[in-house]
Amino acid sequence: MSYKIVFLDIDGTILKPDHSYDSSTVNAIKQLQEQGIHTFIATGRPLHEIMRLANELQIDGMIGYNGAYAVIKGETIVNEPFEPMYVQQVLEKAKDSKHEMVLYTNGENYFTSINDPFTESFIETFQMEINVELIRPRTEDILGITLMKLKEDEVAKYQSDENVHLSQVNVTGMEQAYDVIRNNVNKGEAIKKVLKYLDINKEDAVAFGDGLNDKEMLLSVGTGFAMGNADPRLLQYATHRTTEVTDSGIFHGLKQLKLVD
Repeated sequence: MSYKIVFLDIDGTILKPDHSYDSSTVNAIKQLQEQGIHTFIATGRPLHEIMRLANELQIDGMIGYNGAYAVIKGETIVNEPFEPMYVQQVLEKAKDSKHEMVLYTNGENYFTSINDPFTESFIETFQMEINVELIRPRTEDILGITLMKLKEDEVAKYQSDENVHLSQVNVTGMEQAYDVIRNNVNKGEAIKKVLKYLDINKEDAVAFGDGLNDKEMLLSVGTGFAMGNADPRLLQYATHRTTEVTDSGIFHGLKQLKLVD
């Protein structure tokens, strides 16, 4: 198999629970790049919050906001904000249900309440820096939405739109946070556009992920790895399973494919 591109999730895939990453991951990415294999970050995080990591890993291809925005060497390939009316509806439901949420634009993170204890923990967990209190309703140019403080039986009320589903955040302590995923705007759909732009076949693409927001990503490549620490519900969508993020999961997965040594 002639692999040409690798997509990597961040939390639970590149980054360990303590926010660090293995030297083996840096080594693996370097070996890929030396072979001319494209390396991409594909994350639910906003791109303005991952630039430091991307620079450290020397990666210039990024998919952010769960597939709503993608860039290659500074060129925008995907830009798919939510419909303003839908954002307004979600804001109203969250207010009525006393849930918190964060709206991501291409530059800021708008929180319904920055001082809420769960919100503070969320910001600390994901090391978010560009945070703004949502004083007035913001519905334009929203690329990503994360709902917080949801109980499992409260998820359904946000899934009345058949084109939208919620994906639980697969990070310890953040089980009450859910990303809003659109069926036609997600990591998988963004990957399809990237592959088309680079003229790469699906069979020549590899992806690594750990959460349910990676489902579409694993289905959009020829070889999909679920991390050893992955949500068990993700395994059915992967072609392979590798070791945990704390045990050089990316390196070991790529070694299975004989792409690193």
